[in-house]
Amino acid sequence: MIQLLYFKAMSKRNVVKKHKVKGWLLLIHQIPPKPDYFRVKIWRKLQKIGAVAVKQSVYVLPDTEQSFEDLHWVVKEIESNGGTASLSKTVFLEGLTDAQIIRLFTTARNADFEQLVLDLQLLAEKISSAKSGNDCLGIPALSKVFLRLQRRYDEITAIDFFRAAKRDVARDNVLRCQQLLVESTDTTVITTCSVDDVQGKVWVTRTGLYIDRISCIWLIKRFIDGNSQYKFIEEEPYFPEQDEIRFDMYEAEFTHRGDKCTFEVFIDVFGLAGQALAKLAQVIHDIDLKENKFNRPETDGFKAVFSGMIRNAEDDQQRLQRGMILFDDLYASFNGPVQS
Repeated sequence: MIQLLYFKAMSKRNVVKKHKVKGWLLLIHQIPPKPDYFRVKIWRKLQKIGAVAVKQSVYVLPDTEQSFEDLHWVVKEIESNGGTASLSKTVFLEGLTDAQIIRLFTTARNADFEQLVLDLQLLAEKISSAKSGNDCLGIPALSKVFLRLQRRYDEITAIDFFRAAKRDVARDNVLRCQQLLVESTDTTVITTCSVDDVQGKVWVTRTGLYIDRISCIWLIKRFIDGNSQYKFIEEEPYFPEQDEIRFDMYEAEFTHRGDKCTFEVFIDVFGLAGQALAKLAQVIHDIDLKENKFNRPETDGFKAVFSGMIRNAEDDQQRLQRGMILFDDLYASFNGPVQS
């Protein structure tokens, strides 16, 4: 049950100098001792919305519409699990002062920001190390860590009701990491890469496989890593895990570059040579980019066969299995006439 009432505590009258507070929302609850996880769940939820404890089982937030909505749902959840909770509009006339309560908030947020700063400083060191070591695969993974820390900064800022002193320090460190990543992205574009660098990696691309992605998987399997593993995702952007490499998708490590399709980029980056591969790349280029740049005699026929395969395949797995065979056959045809 939500009770709207004015709560009077007992002590000195409060005088607020720095922050104007129109009032507080006070949550008083009792949670059954079992199960243990539910008490922890409510505690974590209160931490997430920025509430601070003024005594055991008594939490406070500034009186705002958002705070009321957040606490309202906490009350509902407590009651639906056998507990009791009251939510009150509160003006502290005596006892705790507004200034003391504000210090509880700023102390909690400063602790959050301090931990975030440590994590950001460690990330900045790793970015600098990856950049100086010319690690062609490390920056994308570090970018994912940065996005997680940036979201954490946004989450803490959203509940930093009284602008804690460490907030600006955290913001400066976020901006520093962001700048380092921008500089690293500009200077570590993968132009060359060794086959040895990508052994055992998981290759990530979009679902709905078509010619460029299927041909890239064929190329990886046949010339780069015969034991390679794959992950197919439906939504972009996708931020890779440490041992993952994206291809032919948004902000991928390997994707279209200039007027070249991803298959051509793989050939360039890994320095793969041979007339048969070069001819195969020309066919894939014209089909994928819907061009007649190379206008090879095999292109129209292969496009017709490939399109028929796509229509008949029930899913990406079938497309991949049948596509691998088609590329094996086309590649073999470029290696010279069949001996009769």
